[in-house]
Amino acid sequence: MEKCCNQCRHSPATPCKDYVNCRVEGPICHDDQKCKEKRREFLKHIVTEPGAERKKVVLCGGLNCGSAGAFSLADVFRDEIEKQGLGDLTTVVLSGCRGFCEQGPSVIIEPDRTFYRWVTREDIPEIVSVHLKEGGVVERLLYQDPQTGLLCRTCDDIPFYQRQMKVVLKHCGFIDPEDISEYIAVGGYRALAQAVNDMKPDGVLEEIKKSGLRGRGGAGFPTGKKWDTARRVPADKRYVICNADEGDPGAFMDRAVLEGNPHSVLEGMLLCAYVVGSDEGYIYVRAEYPLAVRRLRIAIEQAERYGLLGTDILGSGMNFNIKINEGAGAFVCGESTALMSSIEGNRGIPRIKVPRSTEKGLFGKPTVLNNVETFANVPKIVVNGGGWFASVGTERSKGTKIFALSGKVQNTGLVEVPMGITLRDLIFGIGGGIKGGGKFKALQIGGPSGGSLPEDMLDLPIDYESLTGAGAMMGSGSIVVMDDENCMVNMARFFLNFTERESCGKCTPCREGTTRMLEILERITTGNGNLNDIPLLEYLGGVVKTTAFCGLGTSAPNPVLTTLSYFRNEYLRHIRDRRCPAGECLALRQFIIMTDKCSGCGACAFVCPAKAISGEKKKPHQIDLDACIRCGRCYEICKKYKAIKRR
Repeated sequence: MEKCCNQCRHSPATPCKDYVNCRVEGPICHDDQKCKEKRREFLKHIVTEPGAERKKVVLCGGLNCGSAGAFSLADVFRDEIEKQGLGDLTTVVLSGCRGFCEQGPSVIIEPDRTFYRWVTREDIPEIVSVHLKEGGVVERLLYQDPQTGLLCRTCDDIPFYQRQMKVVLKHCGFIDPEDISEYIAVGGYRALAQAVNDMKPDGVLEEIKKSGLRGRGGAGFPTGKKWDTARRVPADKRYVICNADEGDPGAFMDRAVLEGNPHSVLEGMLLCAYVVGSDEGYIYVRAEYPLAVRRLRIAIEQAERYGLLGTDILGSGMNFNIKINEGAGAFVCGESTALMSSIEGNRGIPRIKVPRSTEKGLFGKPTVLNNVETFANVPKIVVNGGGWFASVGTERSKGTKIFALSGKVQNTGLVEVPMGITLRDLIFGIGGGIKGGGKFKALQIGGPSGGSLPEDMLDLPIDYESLTGAGAMMGSGSIVVMDDENCMVNMARFFLNFTERESCGKCTPCREGTTRMLEILERITTGNGNLNDIPLLEYLGGVVKTTAFCGLGTSAPNPVLTTLSYFRNEYLRHIRDRRCPAGECLALRQFIIMTDKCSGCGACAFVCPAKAISGEKKKPHQIDLDACIRCGRCYEICKKYKAIKRR
């Protein structure tokens, strides 16, 4: 990133319009073979070519792999590489999340993209010796396809990755997010250079409109239309805000992008600022994302150091600065007006949206607010054209979407798929089906404000309109998969409990409505419900949905209303039979030992905190139902032998 020689005069104070292209193709302003060779040698350390002697060890440094021990493995790799005399030929970097969290900590060896999973520090000497030194493969650490039994050598061979289409996540997990040169080496900041040097703001806006990009934060509002509105409002100042306040339980798409490729978000914001004429931006990110915040600060500092943020960017006369605002974690601050109120130093509560934020937003000025994934799509659109982006997806939902898969699915993690893919392909094709051989029951899509969809809707294509029509919503993109051991009434209670606690309390329908609905659900799940509760839930849900002040309130009843639509019989079983069909509701479940399967090992009696299980060794045991506190510890410890039934 530094000057190749004294002939290069680029700096933030003396910007050069060719700076970005010069880093990968230069020098452009003069012809010097030594400078060209220096540039090629520099790039070899970042992008390893096929067949090259130089290797690159890329450790997944996402939070999930990191919490499984990946953070400490980088130094172990470096020490072992030095010990085996390969220090001059091998680079070790810590990347962002590459999505396959179930297999972490994972390591990719470039340039052949060999994928090793569940790597521990004890495996590292063997990887260095067998792979890096001798050119072999450590087969025991390769991923094995559970469907075919075949070993997958590279990440491109793994079905989890094969069926995805990565646009935003393309470089996450493959580049060092703390090094701006790695982002530039793979084409980063080319869109910015192209825009400010060769395109007018109108031209950039046309490409965004042509692409059909819709906001990925949940509402799906057309991005080009939003930008166009903001730039048309007469004002002496405009703001650009990136909403990184990702609060849905189970969602970590934005965090992964910020941790894995923060410069793509900065570049998207810069392009937006260029279109609308803004010189100041904010990234509102929750403080619970310390790694994302740290990498964002590093990215901003590096972009400023090399003249890609600040004044007279690339000699274009454009000025733009970005500030980070750390939120305190309130779910309601994901709502745009509450978020702006929080940035202004006030309590984060929604305000009326007339006029719209694009007309009167932050500090009373026209403001464009998009989320992380939306901004990260923009550089790709500018480089490849709006038509390229619009060629992917459905008629009204273009491009790709990132989802966080969690729950009872084999391959938990982060996936990016084209719009229009069916839920079945996502859950069974990419997700690998239901974990533990259970039977699929439902999925909750769209976070706590989303909806639950049953098995007969698995062939529904994923786009904004079809999900809304089914009573669910795209939301930010979290998907929780459930099997036949999950109770849908209890699930609705869980999500409503979340939104009830996170309600800001400003409007009565949300504050009181969600509280009353939660009380009813708690009655039902403890065996105290009555048949009048069902129409009452539907009535209250309808009132909250139509009269609450903000999007959080209007969508809060969704889990209840969709489970009443698709799983009504489960509510009736709880009320009429005082039974939980899935055996999940604590007050309604029972545990019974199957005497024909019990070997009398005594493990269940050992873990029972109530001493409710008795029996002679090597003979079937019994449970005293009066003494049983229904904690389920016996069931969990006997799950492998299935001698204890939950009902």
